[in-house]
Amino acid sequence: MLQSLYRGLTTVAGPAVRLYLDRRRAAGKEDPARQAERFGMASRARPDGPLAWIHAASVGEANSVLVLIGRLLDSAPDLTVLMTTGTVTSAELMGRRLPERAIHQYVPVDLPGAVDSFLDHWRPDAVLWTESEIWPNLLAGIRARSIPAALVNARMSERSFSRWRNAPGLIGGLLSTFQVTLAQTEGDAERLRRLGASGVASVGNLKFSAEPPPAAADAMEPLRASLAGRPVWLLASSHPGEDEIAAAVHAALAPALPGLLTVIAPRHAHRGDAIAELMRARGLAVLQRTAGHLLPGPEHAVYIADTMGELGLFYRAAPVVCMGGSFIPHGGQNPVEPAQLGCAVLYGPHMFNFGEITHMLEAAGGALPVADGDALTRETRRLLTDDRARERIVAGAARVTADNRRIIDRALGALSPVLGAAGIRTAA
Repeated sequence: MLQSLYRGLTTVAGPAVRLYLDRRRAAGKEDPARQAERFGMASRARPDGPLAWIHAASVGEANSVLVLIGRLLDSAPDLTVLMTTGTVTSAELMGRRLPERAIHQYVPVDLPGAVDSFLDHWRPDAVLWTESEIWPNLLAGIRARSIPAALVNARMSERSFSRWRNAPGLIGGLLSTFQVTLAQTEGDAERLRRLGASGVASVGNLKFSAEPPPAAADAMEPLRASLAGRPVWLLASSHPGEDEIAAAVHAALAPALPGLLTVIAPRHAHRGDAIAELMRARGLAVLQRTAGHLLPGPEHAVYIADTMGELGLFYRAAPVVCMGGSFIPHGGQNPVEPAQLGCAVLYGPHMFNFGEITHMLEAAGGALPVADGDALTRETRRLLTDDRARERIVAGAARVTADNRRIIDRALGALSPVLGAAGIRTAA
C-alpha cells in the first residue's frame, strides 16, 4: 500500500521536482547541459550486447566501484557498463576515470515517468546497486522488468535498522529487488537479513580494493619541490566548522615549527573563497590553488586546495592527514585513500560512516582518533616531529590495506549468480 501511495504522489510531483532541480542548478549542484538525463532522457544510444547498470550515489561510492567496473569489463569482452551517479562532482570524476566501454549518465529522479524512460532506453541486463540509497520507483521498475540485481557494498546502521524495522513490509519489498546482497560487515549483514534481504554475504568494504586517487606527475614534482624542507599537514575534505579548527592548529604549532604549511582541501571546492577570507581574518597568509598561483611560497602559511580531482596530489605531498567531516556530526570521510598512500591518518570523534574501517585501522595502530582541536594540535605536532611515531602508524595502516585488497575477488565470486542469470559470462 505504501509503495502504491508513493507512486501516486510522485506521479503528480513533476512540477515540484522540476522547481527543486532548477534551484539546485542555480546553486551549481546540477549540470544544466545534462539535466534531461535526470528525467530519464538519455544523452547516449544504448550499445548492442549485454549491459550492466551500476549505480553509486556520489564520489565516494563511485570511487569504490571503479575497480569492480574494470574487472567486469576485462573479463566480459562484449559487456558495456552504464554508471549512474547523482552529483556534479561524481560526474566529473567519472568523466576522467571511467574506462572504455563504460558510459556515465545521471541517475533519473524517482518519478515514474522518468524511471520508465530510463529503463526502457537502457534495458539493463543486470543491476548492481551500491551501498544503501533507496529509490522506491527505480527499484520497483527493476522488479517489474525482472532484471537480475544485487545490492553491493551495503550498509545498514543500527539507527537505520531501528527505523526500518517499524516498516517491515516496505523495506522487505524494496530489498526483494535484490537476489544477492553484499554487506560491508557481519553486523550489516545480520541487520539486512533481519529486514528480509536475500542472498546476504559479508565480503568486506570495496573501498579497500579501490585504487587510491591519482596524481598527475607534471603537477606532483613542482609541488614537492615547493614544499621541500617544510613541515606539512593536510585537512582533507573539510566541512564548514572545521576550517576554524585548522586555523587554530596552525596558530598553535607555527611558533615551534618554522615554515609550517597547513593545506586545506574543502569537501566542496566552491568554499575556497570563504575559507581564504576566514584565514586572512585570522592573520594567516593564504594562497588558493584556483587563484592562478599554483604553488605556495615560503611566505604562505595556509594553502587552499580548492580544485577538483586533485586530492591524490595532496595526499602524496602531506605526511600527516586529518580527515574532514569528523569534527562535526557528518560521519567523516574515507580514511583508506590516505592510508594507502603512506600518510599518517588522524580524525575526530564523528567517523560513524566508516566505523568498521576505523576499528580495523585503530586495532592495527594504523590511525589515530583525536577528541577535539586541542588533541589534534598535540598529535599533529608529535607526528610532524617524531618520524618513528609517524612510521608506526603508516606501517599499521599498510598492513590493514594489504590484508583487504582481495575483497574485490570475493565480491565478484558472490555476484556470479546475478551476472550469470543476466547472461553475462565473466572469464575465470
